[in-house]
Amino acid sequence: MSAFIVEWLNLLIRWGHMIAGIGWIGTSFYFIALDLSLKKREKMTPGVYGTAWEVHGGGFYHVEKYLVAPPALPDDLIWYKWEAYLTWVSGFFLLCVQYYWNANTFLIDKSVLELVPSQAIVISVLSLIGGWVIYDRLCKSPIGRNTPLLAVCVFALIVGAAYMFTHVFSGRGALIHVGAFVGTIMAVNVFGVIIPNQKKIVASLLKHEAPDPRLGAIGKQRSVHNNYLTLPVLLMMVSNHYPFLSSHPQSWLIVAFILILGGSIRHFINRHEAHDPIFNYVWAVPIALVALGALLYLTAPKEQEIDPSLQVSDAQVLALTAKHCAMCHSAKPTHDGFEAPPKGVILTSTDQLAAHKDQIIAQAVQGNTMPLGNETHMTADERKELGAWLQSH
Repeated sequence: MSAFIVEWLNLLIRWGHMIAGIGWIGTSFYFIALDLSLKKREKMTPGVYGTAWEVHGGGFYHVEKYLVAPPALPDDLIWYKWEAYLTWVSGFFLLCVQYYWNANTFLIDKSVLELVPSQAIVISVLSLIGGWVIYDRLCKSPIGRNTPLLAVCVFALIVGAAYMFTHVFSGRGALIHVGAFVGTIMAVNVFGVIIPNQKKIVASLLKHEAPDPRLGAIGKQRSVHNNYLTLPVLLMMVSNHYPFLSSHPQSWLIVAFILILGGSIRHFINRHEAHDPIFNYVWAVPIALVALGALLYLTAPKEQEIDPSLQVSDAQVLALTAKHCAMCHSAKPTHDGFEAPPKGVILTSTDQLAAHKDQIIAQAVQGNTMPLGNETHMTADERKELGAWLQSH
């Protein structure tokens, strides 16, 4: 029953996480696009930076952006913040249910580092806090006033964190933590910088004081950072479904190229929406293609050399899978974390092994995604034996 409850918790929290995330990403993309599409017109309200005319759902909208803020604000001012807050909170709950609750299965791989669950959880939490602190210090330092240099430093921070995670956690745990690391930076940008700065501006207006324009500029900087980080963090969050990413021996390098690819795509879209001359941003396309090419090259399946003299009988392979696979992939799993075989895959007969040959080779022979967290301590020689049998069938 506990596994059943955990599965439902996982589903409901994941559902809520997706809903909140769609709302946050949608508003982020919309407001960046809106900001970039503003135009100065002949007749504008004093203090207005630019305006935009839009059509949607059969209606027309006229939007004005003030350089700092208008002289007065209505009581029904709309704040876009709960989408970000709920995305992070639901994401952290999901991390708890999926990775902390089942740390030995999903978070820890003893072949990477010998850890107990409490140690892994403490490292996880401290890394999320530490990532924000370092990022925030970078933004507030003189480096923060140099956009290209700051971009390089933030890139190095995330790749460095990815390198650390891959040497501490399982493959799945490492990449999901890269997503959580970046997602925490994005959420605290909203909670700790953007919204507080906006509140200070509103407070100044209520006191009939001139707001500090620097507060708006800082908020805009963090908002743009969130926009550029969105595409990479989304890919990190689904990486556990793709063993060619999570089980790659240099997955931290995969993260580096994903950051370049996602950032380049986002830059191209942003500058296109700003109606910049195409030659000012078309360079982002070849950079994105090079990054994609590097990812394809790095993740391309490598043919495993099988010793021709290695002969594995049906009885041997069934004994091997009974030891390492059947605890989860059987009609009635004995693993505490599963009430039913994951994805309905049962691996208790030679016919079933042959039917799922490609997935097994990808996850348990060429990669080490399975068994989860290598709980059963499957050896390299056993993986070769399994591969030899599968490739002969």
